[in-house]
Amino acid sequence: MSADHDKLMLANVSRRGFLMGLAGSSALVLAARWDLALANEKAQFGAGAMPGGWVDDPNVFIHIGPDGIVTIVNNRSEMGQGIRTSLVMVAADELGADWDQVRVRQAEGSHARFGNQNTDGSRSMRHWFDPMRRAAAAARLMLEQAAADQWQVPASEVKTAVHTVRHIPSGKELGFGELAAAARELEVPGRKALVLKSHDELRFIGKETGLINGQLKSAHPKAIDGEDIVSGKAIYGADVPVENPLFAVIARPPVYGATLDSIDDSDALKVPGVEKVMTIEGTGQPAAFNPLGGVAVIASNTWAAIEGRKALKINWNNDKAGDNASYTSEAYREALEKAAQSPGKVVRNHGDVDAALESAQKRVSATYYMPHMAQAPMEPPVATVLVQDGKAEVWAPVQNPQATRDTVAGRLGLDAENVTVHVTLLGGGFGRKSKPDFAIEAASIAEAFNGRPIRLQWTREDDIHHAYFHAVSVDHLEAGLDAEGKATAWLHRTLSPSIGSLFAPDPEHKGEFELGMGFNTMPFNVPALRLENPPAPAHVRIGWFRAVYNLPHAWAIQSFAHEMSVAAGKDHRDYLLELLGPDRQIQNLSVGDGWNYGEDPDLYPIDIGRMRGVIERATEEAGWGKDLPEGRGMGLAFHHSFVSYTAVVFDVEVDAEGNLMIHRADIAFDCGPQANPERIRSQLEGACVMGIGIALQSEITFKDGVAQQGNFDRYLIPRMPDAPRVVRVHLVDNPDEPMGGVGEPGLPPVAPALCNAIYAATGKRIRRLPVGDQLKA
Repeated sequence: MSADHDKLMLANVSRRGFLMGLAGSSALVLAARWDLALANEKAQFGAGAMPGGWVDDPNVFIHIGPDGIVTIVNNRSEMGQGIRTSLVMVAADELGADWDQVRVRQAEGSHARFGNQNTDGSRSMRHWFDPMRRAAAAARLMLEQAAADQWQVPASEVKTAVHTVRHIPSGKELGFGELAAAARELEVPGRKALVLKSHDELRFIGKETGLINGQLKSAHPKAIDGEDIVSGKAIYGADVPVENPLFAVIARPPVYGATLDSIDDSDALKVPGVEKVMTIEGTGQPAAFNPLGGVAVIASNTWAAIEGRKALKINWNNDKAGDNASYTSEAYREALEKAAQSPGKVVRNHGDVDAALESAQKRVSATYYMPHMAQAPMEPPVATVLVQDGKAEVWAPVQNPQATRDTVAGRLGLDAENVTVHVTLLGGGFGRKSKPDFAIEAASIAEAFNGRPIRLQWTREDDIHHAYFHAVSVDHLEAGLDAEGKATAWLHRTLSPSIGSLFAPDPEHKGEFELGMGFNTMPFNVPALRLENPPAPAHVRIGWFRAVYNLPHAWAIQSFAHEMSVAAGKDHRDYLLELLGPDRQIQNLSVGDGWNYGEDPDLYPIDIGRMRGVIERATEEAGWGKDLPEGRGMGLAFHHSFVSYTAVVFDVEVDAEGNLMIHRADIAFDCGPQANPERIRSQLEGACVMGIGIALQSEITFKDGVAQQGNFDRYLIPRMPDAPRVVRVHLVDNPDEPMGGVGEPGLPPVAPALCNAIYAATGKRIRRLPVGDQLKA
């Protein structure tokens, strides 16, 4: 925590500061308010630097009813990462609640009330671990004070047990429900009065649960939504029950930036169930989060709407699409590869790279390609919107409910206070649902049906054709080695269209936050180094994809380091450790990175010792160096992202026909403190499988500006036979470091580790993803 944060004080509030709780007048809400000084606080890093900042007010997040039921408000979106369990677990543990008497309520979108709610950037637990603990600690102290007052004893003799408060000398106890009413009459303790529980007192935080390597560690706390998900009771975006809805789909321009030229909807209106056809206005390029425009078909059910859309006769006009109408993947890759041979914008430079390359005993060079990918969550975008009486109500699986609220309000000309966004469970997100364009589309249609809810459904094909695509990338690297194989020079040019093109006329170069994702933060200790970023124009919507630009940067750097070790004739693990050099902490600013995932560089430096730690742990667990039969090999890669450290080792086999079998994956991970180890393991296992898909199969290509894939028959994702037979996750215990991200850091090293393993097994070098049929050649 920053020093500035320590200055913040939880203000004592009057007894009137308590509000009644969720269950009406019979329930209690513990309340606190922050001193006005908080409003003027200008935090520079972490959660405080995010829109809306953070709130650790127990009045907002913790409600205790007279029956003792504790309801904890979750302000982040649940998209499979388990945050509804993890955040509640943290609050319940600090409060002292019995897990079976804890409930969760999903917060609607409101920066002012709930702080920042963007569920992206691997920040949910990293930014909310401390605020939720503080809110719960404040509530716990209030319960203890209420008990002490009732027993007329010093508060120092009172301590919270499990859902009860106990007078230590006498053994008397009172339940949370019995104390809630009295507690609300008390003043809220100040920040300095808060004493967080010691590690030994914690029952949930940091404790292993579930099956770990086949052994049941503990059944509690159980996943909040687990039973509802497996039994079909969970409410996702398409499950929202509303009265008398209409259903809509939209025909969107196939080419980014194209506009509607003409339409004949006569046949569409003949489809039984179709009630209306209407145009949706786009906002042109850059699209940001706005709709692409098109033609909506509204019907009594989704099937009728889809059939009506098929019957539309539409002419699109590509005039405003410009070069996008001729965008073809193969030609674009060739253009980037050619551009990668020429110097670009220098973003980091030390030593004389050209001279070092010229004088090197051996030179290594390679160019790596990663294609476009679509997030393709299992649940395509969907939103239900009701507009009436100057207000709008939205139900949607969104990662960013505030952006949804603001953009819907802007589209409809409403004050944001008149828009309510209810966040449902997300059937996956991977960055797609941080863009609320689909909710805006639904709101635009609902405006024309005042008082009747509209559910807009994207099909799988809609989602893949019109994704906010992961950027295509080309990375060219050159290195010089001395007579002992040590690196003397490193040149890296990276070319990708920028996400910034989504918000401004094509910026061509990557932004600071994009370069900071493993490119200019590259940690190797090389005497002469130059990093360049030649231009790369965008021709489609480029957006966040899980791990973002860490993917191509890790893919290229970790593959190239392996090629260098082969050229040097050295073991890859030993060569990586040699490249890293001595243990040290590197300040981000010293390598040109002013972003650092939004975290304080003093608290989160680039720590070479922690990088070394995950490499050594993964290789040790995998049995690195052991003899393997012909056709079998191990590959290693590591990466630092979202202020956490990951290393992956694959053990693979490739038969004579080029069929790949992944025997085992060993993943070592250091995120500092571990709030919920079971969820950390699960996310790393998921990242492993998703990364295998990126490496082996997933690719979006364009021809004449149109995406050529539309469903999982052509946009391939891993099937069960593609997964490793065994995945073992090894968590590095580092509780004294600041907390790092978890959701994304597991993904970047997967593809290079797998391709390095393929090389070890076959001698075949993969430089273009996906691997596809390259092993068959």
